[in-house]
Amino acid sequence: MTTETAMRTIDTLLAQYGDSHRNPVNEWVHIVCVPLIVFSVLGLLWSVHAVVALAGSVAALAYYVKLSRPFALGMLAMLALMLIALAAMQPIVILPLSLVLFVLAWIGQFIGHQIEGRKPSFLDDVRFLLIGPLFVLGFAYRRLRLAY
Repeated sequence: MTTETAMRTIDTLLAQYGDSHRNPVNEWVHIVCVPLIVFSVLGLLWSVHAVVALAGSVAALAYYVKLSRPFALGMLAMLALMLIALAAMQPIVILPLSLVLFVLAWIGQFIGHQIEGRKPSFLDDVRFLLIGPLFVLGFAYRRLRLAY
């Protein structure tokens, strides 16, 4: 796949994802909740074993590299920070904290979509579970005037 094709793919996926994320309140809910969901999923995987969380991160990064190298670099930084935070935490705290964050962040997401009046994108295409973090990262990239 060429970079040009990859960019078109990422642009298409972000545009499709963005169609159900136009309301500013829903956008802000996603800016807060999507990273919490990513962190909580990593925490749940970490609760199984740190290698499982690392393997999940590598698998996601492989998909991101195919879509956009600049986004993959941003996700690498984000995932690395989250994994470092998990490594610094007391193991007994990780599972309950991850469960609570996961539930609360998804409640926030569904409230955001209720406000938006549109269903979550992943209900139509499961790939959007991996596009959500890129949608949020896109806000930061645009603010910093970084290309993706």
